[in-house]
Amino acid sequence: MPCRGRYVIAGVTLLASTVAAAAQQPPPPPPVRSPEVHADRRVTVRLRAPNAREVLFASDFGPSAPMVRDSAGDWSYTTEPLAPDIYSYTFRVDGVAMPDPQNAELKPVFRMSLGQSLLHVPGPDSLSWEIRDVPRGAITEHFYKSGIIGDHRSYFVYTPPGYDARRAERYPVLYLLHGFSDDATGWVSAGRANVILDNLIANRRARPMVVVMTLGYGVPQILEGFYWGAQRDSSLWRLNTTRFTEALLKEVMPEVERRYRVATTAAGRAIAGLSMGGGQSLYTGLNNLGRFAYVGAFSSVTTLNQQPYEKTYPSLNQGSNSRLKLLWIGVGRNDFLHAENVRFRDWLQSKNVRFEWVETPGAHTWPVWRRYLTDFLPLLFR
Repeated sequence: MPCRGRYVIAGVTLLASTVAAAAQQPPPPPPVRSPEVHADRRVTVRLRAPNAREVLFASDFGPSAPMVRDSAGDWSYTTEPLAPDIYSYTFRVDGVAMPDPQNAELKPVFRMSLGQSLLHVPGPDSLSWEIRDVPRGAITEHFYKSGIIGDHRSYFVYTPPGYDARRAERYPVLYLLHGFSDDATGWVSAGRANVILDNLIANRRARPMVVVMTLGYGVPQILEGFYWGAQRDSSLWRLNTTRFTEALLKEVMPEVERRYRVATTAAGRAIAGLSMGGGQSLYTGLNNLGRFAYVGAFSSVTTLNQQPYEKTYPSLNQGSNSRLKLLWIGVGRNDFLHAENVRFRDWLQSKNVRFEWVETPGAHTWPVWRRYLTDFLPLLFR
């Protein structure tokens, strides 16, 4: 008959040894907190990477900065006090860019990287992108197969608070386009366009409107081996814009007008965008004044393949003023596209085309574009 007592004693001894060994192990390190916004609006970011040799903090508000490693292998960096806003940043770990793994706020980057982390430094309710206690609109994603571009893609639609699909009056509609490297969510994830709209509509500064945000790549291959200067000098860049325009006019707009109670005349349509999307807005809007009476361009590429403006906008002249209710052009003084926008401004003046010119501090960044959208929306559909 087996001696069960010996097994019990052995089991107790093993358990005791395990408990003793566990008691001798050092406690696990505390979880990393990142980002941490301090009371004075300085921000500390942290990354646990004990095997990394070098970690840099890269942001859209300053040059890259080295992070400091502590004895546990945690890297940290603390900024100077930042103005209330929403900023983008990444870590560069031994030369490889990555978002902050502790930060759930993320701006996707289309097919190119893991994305960029978003850093929110809260501010007063007077800032249009701060969430307030106001009625909220809805955002809906729609999928479709593009026969023109040849892929499956989606677009997002913002409907204002209280949207009524059966009301007699149609809602005005804004087609809002993202920039290069972003996807169709860019104006929501980083731009907070839906929050800005909610706040402006609640304050009666903007009319209730439907906003359509669609993917801006007419030629998705433009993202492969991307180098900005080389792509802008290639025929691929031109094709990217012209094919996008065709898909917008022939596929997206008809589908939106079937699904939603939106305007189908130029007086009820606007198109606007930033950077690449701003260039697409100029090309699409100014060459289709029978479809769009409002055009907005934020920090934009202004011509196709660096060709003369007369070829990009062959029908634009003083006579266009009767159909164009608003042409709004904004650019930051430190934007790398500033000189190009100045040339476009001067050309428009030579053609006697009316426009609003807005030149502000800032570079090619979301803090500039959120403010532009805030200023642009109240001018629409008045």
